[in-house]
Amino acid sequence: MRIVDRPYAKNCCCYLLLTLAIFILSACNTRESQLVEREAKISARESELVSLLSELVEQKKMLEKNDSENLPEAIQDSAEKTCLCDSNLDEETVKKPSDMTETKTLLGGIENVFLDPPGMEFSARIDTGAQTSSLNALDIVEFERDGKPFVKFNLIHPLTGDKLELTRRLRRHVRIKGRGGRESHRRPVVKIRVVLADIDEQINFTLEDRSRFKHQILIGRNLLQDLAIVDVSRRNVATSKTENSDTASEIK
Repeated sequence: MRIVDRPYAKNCCCYLLLTLAIFILSACNTRESQLVEREAKISARESELVSLLSELVEQKKMLEKNDSENLPEAIQDSAEKTCLCDSNLDEETVKKPSDMTETKTLLGGIENVFLDPPGMEFSARIDTGAQTSSLNALDIVEFERDGKPFVKFNLIHPLTGDKLELTRRLRRHVRIKGRGGRESHRRPVVKIRVVLADIDEQINFTLEDRSRFKHQILIGRNLLQDLAIVDVSRRNVATSKTENSDTASEIK
């Protein structure tokens, strides 16, 4: 077996250590150069940011100066616009009630209404306190026809006093509470065409015995709402309007 001299082995180790040290030093120098380059870039960015900040400060000062010069004019324009808006609002506020009055029909507390069926006029009380209109109905009989509910009842002829028999489709039933806490009554509801002045509508009527009242028909809010204004101190306002218009047309 050949034995390697110890001095030779020692020299080889020294060369290896020296080579490793040189490699480590070269790597350190590369890292250091990278750090120096990065620091230079950061310094350049900082200088750019400082320049931008100074430009922004200058622009802000210029804007504040321009705003201070234009502020009185802006305040004056705003005040003028506000005045114009207020004047327009006042005009609209003044106009609205008259416009609403013109679009709605003026009625008195008592009016003549045309019912179809039976195709004739009846004297009716106009009541804004009643939700649903009601009709004087006698001898009420409910029945079915072809599987559908109907109701038969009698009206009183406004001139002769004779009974007029009507048959209408039964729409539903309502419960009306009696005065003074009395027991509620279940009443049938039918739909009938009503013509009152320039109002022509199909509305619901509750059927009840109104024989104790002077007027067979009561017109409630289900016809009046959004269509009419009622002056309870007057009577037959719609009738007098119709008669006046008819007279004027005949004169022409």
